[in-house]
Amino acid sequence: MTKKKAALIGAGEESLHTIEAAHRLGVFVTALDGNPAAAGLKAADEGLAVDISREDEVIRALRRETDRAQTEGPDFVITGPIGRYLTTAGAVNDAFHLDGISRQSAVWCTDKYLFHEKLHAAGLRDCHCELVPAFCGKKTEEARQIVDNLVKKAGEEFSFPAILKPRCGSGSRGIFFLNSLQELREALGALAGEAGGCCEDYVLEEAAPGTEYGVDAAMDHAHYCQILLRRKLLTPPPARQAVGYFSVTGEDRQEAELTGQVRTYLERVTAALKLQDCLLHADLMISDSRIFVIELSARPSGHHLHDLFTPMATGVDMAEAYIRSRCGLPYTYEPQTARRLLIRYFALPEGIVKAVPKKEELALPEGIRLRGWDCEIRPGDRMERVTTGHSVMGRGYFILEGKTDEKLEAAAEKILGEFAVEEAAI
Repeated sequence: MTKKKAALIGAGEESLHTIEAAHRLGVFVTALDGNPAAAGLKAADEGLAVDISREDEVIRALRRETDRAQTEGPDFVITGPIGRYLTTAGAVNDAFHLDGISRQSAVWCTDKYLFHEKLHAAGLRDCHCELVPAFCGKKTEEARQIVDNLVKKAGEEFSFPAILKPRCGSGSRGIFFLNSLQELREALGALAGEAGGCCEDYVLEEAAPGTEYGVDAAMDHAHYCQILLRRKLLTPPPARQAVGYFSVTGEDRQEAELTGQVRTYLERVTAALKLQDCLLHADLMISDSRIFVIELSARPSGHHLHDLFTPMATGVDMAEAYIRSRCGLPYTYEPQTARRLLIRYFALPEGIVKAVPKKEELALPEGIRLRGWDCEIRPGDRMERVTTGHSVMGRGYFILEGKTDEKLEAAAEKILGEFAVEEAAI
């Protein structure tokens, strides 16, 4: 059998799991990333240092390598947890006539304003949303008029709280959580005055009420396959940064009903976005009366979710299953097990770390099992306030298994309490 070839768009640290899965299945991986030191470039069979924001350069690079090797190009595209340049993966699929996400669908996933417009038109996103144009290059009076108009419109049409966030990009970078028109005016003023004016568009939308969840899923051709629903453990507003995830097992009737409702809703969302043959990650806000999709993208989740937590909770390695599907090998996205787990990141108080507990010395409550431990914190490290995903990543994580979410959360707090952190002098 001819060896399959995959093009990997984005080759950061979190792409290593996908590369390893591809290699286990005998797939030749060409990885592309703008950072010559990217870990995935070294791990792949072939690493190309190419700016993945430049679709034409990525396609030319793959075609040059294709011509030299006298082959017909990649058989399929794989991605790690990349952000706005998912569009490049779509462009490669279009250029080589491959199955997978199209560039148009990738634009709908990565452009938050177009994402809202597409789903609002389909009756799947019911909130007010307004485009905030970039302020760079605007004269002072023009910028002031934009701010006044947006505040006026929000006062007439919006309910608070509201979210102001970059139009493109990923993670919680640059997000404002706003409780009033005055806070909105101050946030817009900050963007207008940011070194001559912020040079990217923002989106202003009403914040949906409820509990926040994450979803790992896949599209098998055009069929939506839900793998895991995860309930988020968040820091308080305004950051609202996820510092942990509980697996929703569906063991009781309430969880089973919720899982089914999410599946039905996301089947409609993914159909509206015309997604097919891809992995998925979504963020949802769920209340008693509705399910609201915050974001959805055709790429796997980061933060050790798709590569560690989800396989541990469900028995499904979604990256391996996707590669198998592209290679004509047996695969399934159907969960094989349902473990109640909590992955908890090390969000500690601000200050200087004085003592770090050892894994083997942890005193776990009865019924709690430690399933994973990766602590990168050392005595003397300075802990900053958690404001974004980047501010908590790199510190490590631990994974617990137990009978209830309440017991898991209590056990996690007990473990975090074993760190000694001294408030730093100002």
